[in-house]
Amino acid sequence: MKRSRTLLESFMYAISGILYTLRTQRNIRIHFLTTILVLLLSWLMNLRALELLLVIVAITLVIVAEMINTAIETVVDMYTKEYHPLAEVAKNVAAGAVLITVLNAIMIGYYVFLKKLPMSFGFLK
Repeated sequence: MKRSRTLLESFMYAISGILYTLRTQRNIRIHFLTTILVLLLSWLMNLRALELLLVIVAITLVIVAEMINTAIETVVDMYTKEYHPLAEVAKNVAAGAVLITVLNAIMIGYYVFLKKLPMSFGFLK
């Protein structure tokens, strides 16, 4: 990879990375589909600004974590195609980071959306 010389080139490399992730990673496509649905629900429920900000930050963290996970997995695969316990650890830790961000997003979604549902169940309050 050559060094970028302009700001535009830097942005083009970044967009290339996003598109690569979208083309090659099933989970990121699931996250983007979920993002569209959550943002639509946010609009329909007329979230307050702070609630919408929480949702957007949670979504961003999940997508960023998934992209970092993809980068780590790609570098590990470039380094070795054979099984190595440290390669497994690196991949598992990166996947664990994604899981933590997803759980965080679920908790934020619970906080923001469930309290606004018209039929609120007693055990959810």
